[in-house]
Amino acid sequence: MGNEAPQFNPTGLGAYSPSEVARRIEEAGIAKSRLPAVPLMTLAVLAGSFIALGAAAFTAVMAGTDLSFGPARLLGGLVFSLGLVLVVVAGAELFTGNTLIVMAWVDRKIRLRDLLRNWVFSFAGNAAGALAIVVLMALAGLLKGQVGELAIRIAEAKASLGWTEALTRGILCNMLVCLAVWLTFAARDVAGKILAILLPISAFVLLGFEHSIANLYLIPAGWMAGAQVGWGGFLGNLVPVTIGNIIGGAGGVALTYHLAYRPGG
Repeated sequence: MGNEAPQFNPTGLGAYSPSEVARRIEEAGIAKSRLPAVPLMTLAVLAGSFIALGAAAFTAVMAGTDLSFGPARLLGGLVFSLGLVLVVVAGAELFTGNTLIVMAWVDRKIRLRDLLRNWVFSFAGNAAGALAIVVLMALAGLLKGQVGELAIRIAEAKASLGWTEALTRGILCNMLVCLAVWLTFAARDVAGKILAILLPISAFVLLGFEHSIANLYLIPAGWMAGAQVGWGGFLGNLVPVTIGNIIGGAGGVALTYHLAYRPGG
C-alpha cells in the first residue's frame, strides 16, 4: 500500500481526478441504493423543498423583468442555484442527481430493482416537498402581485411546450445538473462544491432547459396564482421532461463517464 504510485490527475488541479470522481460517485450510488425507506423518503422530501425554494427565489428575482432578457435570466439562475447547493451541502436525495446511480448498476454493484426503488422514492418525496412549498408560499400570500403574475406566465409557457421540446430540454437540463453534481464530487471543500454548482445550474436556467422537480413547484405555483393550465398541460410537461432528465443524467453523463473511467468496474 505504501509503495503505490500516486494516481495521474490529467486536470492538474488540487481536486479529485476524474477517475476518482467516477469511483466516488459509484460508491455513493451503492450507498444511496441501500438507504432504508424512511430516511430515503425524508431526504427526498427535503430535496424537493430545497429545489422549490430555489425556484421560488428565481421567480421573486425575475418578477417585473423580461423573461427573455439574458442578464436577468443569468441572475435568476444564480439565485436558483440555491436549491442544489442545499441538496449537496445540507444533504438530501434529489431524483435528477440520482440518475448517476446508473454507474453502480452498470458495474453490477446494485440490482435494477434497487436503482428503480431509489428513483421512485426520491421522485415521490421530491414531489411532496415541492408541493408543500407551493402550499406554504400560497398561504403566506407570496404568490400575488408581480410574483404571482410571473408564476402564471412561467406555468403557462411550460405547459405550452411540445413533447419534443420538453423532452430535449429535459435531456439538456440534467446533463448540466449531473455535471454540477459530478464537479461537487471533485471538490475537496464546501466552498469548492458551491462554486462547482453555480455555473452549470445558472447555464441551464439561462438557456431555458427543463427540470422535472423544479417544474413540480413552478407549474403548481402558477396554478395557485391563477394560471390557465389543466392536468393535461401539467402532465404533458412533466412526463417528457422527467424522461429527458433520466436520459440526460443516466446516458449523457453517467454512462459516458463510465465508458471513460470505469470500463473494468
